[in-house]
Amino acid sequence: MSDTVWAWLQIGGGLAVLVVGGELLVRGASQLAAAMRISSVVIGLTIVAFGTSAPELAVSMQAAMTGNPDLAVGNVVGSNIFNVLFILGISAMITPLAVANDFIRRDVPLMIGVSVLLLLLGLDGRLGRIDGLVLAAGIIAYTWWCIQVSRKEGRAAHAALASQGPLAPAASPVRAAWGLNLVYIAGGVLLLIVGSQYLQVGAVSIAQSFGVSELVIGLTIVAAGTSLPEVATSVVAALKGERDIAVGNVVGSNIFNILSVLGFSAVLAPQGIQISPTALAFDIPVMIAVAIACWPIFVTGHAITRWEGGVFFTYYLAYTTHLVLDASGHNLKHTLSTAMMLFVIPLTVLTLAISWWSSDRTAPTAPSD
Repeated sequence: MSDTVWAWLQIGGGLAVLVVGGELLVRGASQLAAAMRISSVVIGLTIVAFGTSAPELAVSMQAAMTGNPDLAVGNVVGSNIFNVLFILGISAMITPLAVANDFIRRDVPLMIGVSVLLLLLGLDGRLGRIDGLVLAAGIIAYTWWCIQVSRKEGRAAHAALASQGPLAPAASPVRAAWGLNLVYIAGGVLLLIVGSQYLQVGAVSIAQSFGVSELVIGLTIVAAGTSLPEVATSVVAALKGERDIAVGNVVGSNIFNILSVLGFSAVLAPQGIQISPTALAFDIPVMIAVAIACWPIFVTGHAITRWEGGVFFTYYLAYTTHLVLDASGHNLKHTLSTAMMLFVIPLTVLTLAISWWSSDRTAPTAPSD
């Protein structure tokens, strides 16, 4: 069997394992949320997001510690771009994704903030150990904050139910199901890690045969490969109607990727993580722009509609095409960049502004006293 055939078999097998892992993780997480009286969006932002980001953590830490910083940085930055443009795009095209108001107010600005923080910390060309500690402390604080918010909301909901009458004791089958749901989650995460590793090895093997640079491989093949757990989880969640998990998984993964993956990688890497001028000048700003783009789209009707998902998906195709053309030195990259900057992006901004304005005017107003 040739190396190419074996690489394609690894890709196919990895995809199959990812689908099964995503199904198990969504099933366990959604049922665990109900059993623990925790909102599904918090589960999506923590357990599911952290679990599906495990491949990014493994790949980036290994790359940073073995002297491959472009792969470590490209993996995280490319994964964050992929998560928003590709995963939310595909999920929204399957079914419009409703977004909770509290989620918009709290977590999307945080995703934007940590993206900007990464750029500021990396302006000197590297993420040192102190920078890594700052990022790692951020993920600890974020996780603690999510738990506290969830507990507060859970106590408020419990008090509201108690005010309506005596509460029935929790059913023992629900408590007994906790263990089974944890098994689902653990098994799903394990399958996602194994599947993504098989797919990543096969994809990188094929990409290297074309002589693509390490940064481009990190931004595209590796980023997409390590983000496939998020693809499987969010698409399955969207199909099953677990829309909060589908959206929370993406935003939580992006926050986790920056704070935890790059944070712990920078702490453990002997010389920190070097950040290339290309990543600072283009790819990280694109990641920030993608994070900012979530804000008006989420606020417009508090949902991601099918056409907005189509816009996200189209932008990902344009970004990937630009990377491929740039890597091959093709002159068409300048034409694509000009078209995006002068026509496509302004037209999208104008359309979103009109949609936002229209939704604001048609929103029902509270009755006056």
